Amino acid sequence: MKIRTHSRLKATIAAAGAAAAASVYLLRKWRDGWNATAEETACRMPLDEEVEDPTYVTNRAITIRALPEHIWPWLAQMGESPRGGFYSYLPVERLLGMKVENAEEVLSEFQNPEVGEPLDRAGTMRVKAVVRNHVLVLGPPPTPDLSVTWALALYPIDGTTRLVSRCRARLPRGWRGMAARVVLDPGQLVMERKMLIEIKKRAEKLAARSHFEILPERQAG
Repeated sequence: MKIRTHSRLKATIAAAGAAAAASVYLLRKWRDGWNATAEETACRMPLDEEVEDPTYVTNRAITIRALPEHIWPWLAQMGESPRGGFYSYLPVERLLGMKVENAEEVLSEFQNPEVGEPLDRAGTMRVKAVVRNHVLVLGPPPTPDLSVTWALALYPIDGTTRLVSRCRARLPRGWRGMAARVVLDPGQLVMERKMLIEIKKRAEKLAARSHFEILPERQAG
């Protein structure tokens, strides 16, 4: 009887462990791939090769009812003031020491980001690659201990556009890497999800306004 009870206990513990492991896996898969398709996660993006053997990778995406030219202005002007901000939670960003204001309008003076240009006061967020209306890759200058690329790409599909955000990082070894992971894991999803949603709102509003502005001309024709 004791043998049977012991066996059942072991089986229950094993099942619970397997269920917990599966739950953690699914949670991480959802967190690291929020709203991204399998194809978007698997496809190559500009400068992926800069971070070899990454220890941290996320792919997140959103569908925007607008063309790339209505989304691009909000990406192009990202950065600390006087640029357009990062469209996320201002209290958190300011707590991290960032000087930011999230613009509600297109800032014409910041529509042409150039490779090497810093988007923050500290110079740790620099433009690494840019293709107008298609892709913007950001990240800090690589060091022996840290290499990061953050790619934001636009893929038009049947009158809408998919905005895909990919972060690839090779974090430092030891306690510094573990500490960075603890901060990145919960925080990045919350902040990035907010950013994607806010860009979507702004781009769709701009698209609707642009359509309204050209409508009288079409009717007149």
